[in-house]
Amino acid sequence: MTKERLYIYDTTLRDGQQTQGVQFSTPEKVQIAEMLDALGVDYIEGGWPGANPTDSAFFDEKLNTNATIAAFGMTKRSGRSAENDDVLAAVMNAGTDAVCLVGKSHDFHVKTALNIPLDENVDNIKASFKHIVAQGREALFDAEHFFDGYKSNPDYALETVLAAYNAGCRWVVLCDTNGGTLPDEIGEITKAVIAAGIPGKNLGIHTHNDTENAVAGSLAAINAGARQVQGTLNGLGERCGNANLTTLIPTLLLKPQLAKRYETGISVKALQGLLKTSRQLDEILNRVPQRQSPYVGASAFAHKAGLHASAILKDPSTYEHIEPERVGNARIIPMSNQAGQSNLRKRLSDAGLAVEKADPALGRILDLIKEREGQGYSYDTAQASFELLARRELGQLPEFFEVKRYKVTVERRKNKYNKMVSLSEAVVVVKIGGDKKLSVSESMDAAGNDRGPVNALAKALTKDMGPYQDVINDMRLVDFKVRITDGGTEAKTRVIIDSEDGAGVRWSTVGVSPNLVDASFEALLDAINWKLIRDMTPE
Repeated sequence: MTKERLYIYDTTLRDGQQTQGVQFSTPEKVQIAEMLDALGVDYIEGGWPGANPTDSAFFDEKLNTNATIAAFGMTKRSGRSAENDDVLAAVMNAGTDAVCLVGKSHDFHVKTALNIPLDENVDNIKASFKHIVAQGREALFDAEHFFDGYKSNPDYALETVLAAYNAGCRWVVLCDTNGGTLPDEIGEITKAVIAAGIPGKNLGIHTHNDTENAVAGSLAAINAGARQVQGTLNGLGERCGNANLTTLIPTLLLKPQLAKRYETGISVKALQGLLKTSRQLDEILNRVPQRQSPYVGASAFAHKAGLHASAILKDPSTYEHIEPERVGNARIIPMSNQAGQSNLRKRLSDAGLAVEKADPALGRILDLIKEREGQGYSYDTAQASFELLARRELGQLPEFFEVKRYKVTVERRKNKYNKMVSLSEAVVVVKIGGDKKLSVSESMDAAGNDRGPVNALAKALTKDMGPYQDVINDMRLVDFKVRITDGGTEAKTRVIIDSEDGAGVRWSTVGVSPNLVDASFEALLDAINWKLIRDMTPE
């Protein structure tokens, strides 16, 4: 059976940049484009040239990619020709092989937003795409609000997309701009468009996630005949986001009923880098990855219940729909007060600790976990702290250093500009072998901003670790979560710290104390000890 080709169109750099709080620099856009090209997408929409300096600068880079770079703009405005529309000219002047123009396909928007006659909007669409095609560019029409327009006035919605297609458009993209159309509707309307005269090989789908149906809607359009699918990495996009390509791509490649019908430009080998690509984008955005994200989330293959873990040990397919390694992820057996010995032995095995079933240490470790979780600790997410706890109970925890004392001070004062600022300073004394080392650090960063007492502690603790300094130089704190576990005057604070090293390895540790700084320090110590064990313990 011959597979049909599906084309992946990424709009992270344009539609994804419309996410609240997201603004890519030009170097970041270049980096993301290179990531997408390495993954194997077919089209990379770079932005709207002329709309802002960053997008214009991106197109000046003239990237050498296998993917087709597309510039985005809008159909020509009324009252001028396509050749004399300066907004359209800026898009054309970007020099890209593909040009995507958005235009109205909903009669309500034509009358209300554009305030022009319906036939004039159709004429603008025709003229715009004839102009693009005449210059030898691959043309795409983003039919804005198409599904709402079709439900309101199907004849007019079809007239707009047929105008673009008949003017030479390679791709007519049906947009669920408001994200409110359900998958069964999308499927039926896509079939109606094909029946009206636009072949599926010229149809694309662009969905938004306002009902959490963007991926499902995209799949419905594909199964109805559309052969291009648009989306963004990690589901970035305005409001609730766009169809998430980190979900769509592996679904298309790994689900048998789809994989046997369709092929994409993304190889199985490239798919193994999907998690890394997703994390790289989060790193650029300086945000914490979503743990529950399908395929690439840290919890996507986490098995907490003892019954599940027992079955996973016998056959992972009992509770996993794919092998996590196929997208670059890994299986996790978290430890919690719900854990049984199956979870425990599997987690210990993953950490390189082989323990026999009959070893009494297993019972002691489980009892200790349950006792400490009763005190406020959480080993469900803090896998590194769990490993240290288990090693300690098994007598396999080396003592690399000893903290003799630490002190943190926080001072609030006026600076030379007569502005009130805070400054934290930390002193840490550690003993390594027979040597004591005293380190002092403050929390001020290069920009003159105070980063807080925990930052000062982390800097002081990692400032001079003697023979271990080279091992910890590349580690950094990437997330810091605080929760009060009990109310009232005896409240306890739980701190979860996520750390990462230069190789991209990420680990989580936990500390609990009535004192926020003390809880943070405990988690910091675990983070450093786990790094030293991983990098210095012989295999």
